Amino acid sequence: MKKTIEIVSERNSLLRQRVELDGFEDIFVDVPKAFGGEGNAPDPHDYFDLSLGACKAITAQMYAKRKKWPLEGVSVTVNRDDSEEPKGTYRLEVVMTFHGIDDPEQRARLEEISHKCPIHRLMTSSTVDVITRTADTSEV
Repeated sequence: MKKTIEIVSERNSLLRQRVELDGFEDIFVDVPKAFGGEGNAPDPHDYFDLSLGACKAITAQMYAKRKKWPLEGVSVTVNRDDSEEPKGTYRLEVVMTFHGIDDPEQRARLEEISHKCPIHRLMTSSTVDVITRTADTSEV
């Protein structure tokens, strides 16, 4: 499946970008003030990290629903350690709380299933090819 996401620089902002994605409105990306941005929107790392947390929560909810388990909701905290990113190591700790699930075996199974979410697999076991090119002005 192919999907196109358009990112357009906000003309009146320093580094803020507006994202156009299948009709969604008001999705923005910025960088912190320390890096020259205004810090008024999540930065690219935030979106990377939150994608993992949200995908894990959704995957666990889908599994619990299919199993008819009493899952009432999922809370996820993603802790980032980017202190060694320049050396090639980016660490994310994901802490999940499964509301309404008292059985330790069910909680363990939901955690295990969360490791199979598409974003977790993409981040940990896929080869991602990035092809960047400059558009010809006739394409714009």
